[in-house]
Amino acid sequence: MHPLLAFCRSEQPWLLDTIESLVRLESPTTDKAAVDRCGAELARRIDAIGGRIERLRRERAGDHLRAEFGGEGPSILLLGHFDTVWPVGQLARMPLRREAGRLHGPGVFDMKAGIALGLLATRALAATGGLAGRRLTMLWTADEETGSDSSREAIEAEARRSAAVLVLEPSLPGGAVKTARKGCAEFTVAVHGIPAHAGVDPGKGASAIYELAAQIRAIAALQDLDRGVSVNVGLISGGSRANVIAEQARAIVDVRVPRREDEARLDAAFRALRPALAGTRVEVTGGFNRPPLERTAGVGRLYDQARSVAGDLGFELREGATGGGSDGNFTAALGIPTLDGLGAVGDGAHALHEHVEIDALAGRAALLAGLIARLDGSGTGG
Repeated sequence: MHPLLAFCRSEQPWLLDTIESLVRLESPTTDKAAVDRCGAELARRIDAIGGRIERLRRERAGDHLRAEFGGEGPSILLLGHFDTVWPVGQLARMPLRREAGRLHGPGVFDMKAGIALGLLATRALAATGGLAGRRLTMLWTADEETGSDSSREAIEAEARRSAAVLVLEPSLPGGAVKTARKGCAEFTVAVHGIPAHAGVDPGKGASAIYELAAQIRAIAALQDLDRGVSVNVGLISGGSRANVIAEQARAIVDVRVPRREDEARLDAAFRALRPALAGTRVEVTGGFNRPPLERTAGVGRLYDQARSVAGDLGFELREGATGGGSDGNFTAALGIPTLDGLGAVGDGAHALHEHVEIDALAGRAALLAGLIARLDGSGTGG
């Protein structure tokens, strides 16, 4: 058996204990105290395996954790988040349990198991001499689920110091890694009209709701699924009473694009929206929060290295794309080779059936360790 895989299998009880400890500490992004409690446990476990920890303190969001292992030179960055979408108390509805080869619990798949895999991979490298002559950095953030506003600067700064970024977000179904992610935007289209009595003076008004309907038709025309561009008007609101011509209306729109050129085109299209009805005014705010993670040559080389490592471990590693965004979008947009989806195999991110496949965990940790060992200072592999 491959030494890395043998080590990771022998340490599976430690791995499961680490995952379960993190899951028990519920950490919704918007509850700083709860997120920081989880972060404190994570920091304790990083310290126990020899990491040099720096806490990146934040006033409103949870504190982020940065840790270093090894020596000098260009670093390989392990990236992920320990905040979740679930509120404190969700464990009562989704109890942490092992059942039929699966570990269930809120946040276990997205993505506390991935963090634990990063810790075990680091232990495996230390045990087999794979950390010699290289530097490994971990950045675990606390606000990814709400857009990474307080962590983006740190993520990008760390990426610029790194030869490659390995993102421990969950895998695609069946264990495939993610070599492309769509860019994500949220636009708010607010319409201002003129109120009037709907029965007495309807001609003196200008309906914000009617104008919004016209804008929604224009927005829907921007969708191009053949190009991978999705546009979804997910929320609408407006008006005050049935007998009043609506003075206000608005729509919140989710946009996903696969390429930077699409990002620029869609952003320009929203900024160019103009009123169709006299007396109304249209205001567009928001925009792209995450640029696309495109499958560049650098991403492809990282995948090739990972696939080769997987072959050495005795399994096949596939690749794929997803419409969801991650912090890997930021690092890839800087031109830093980034491979995403190296975390746990499972299902149910943000869903009640969230779980990871227990038997796949050791292999994922060994894959990560082997990939780190394979990469040289350029991030392309020795």
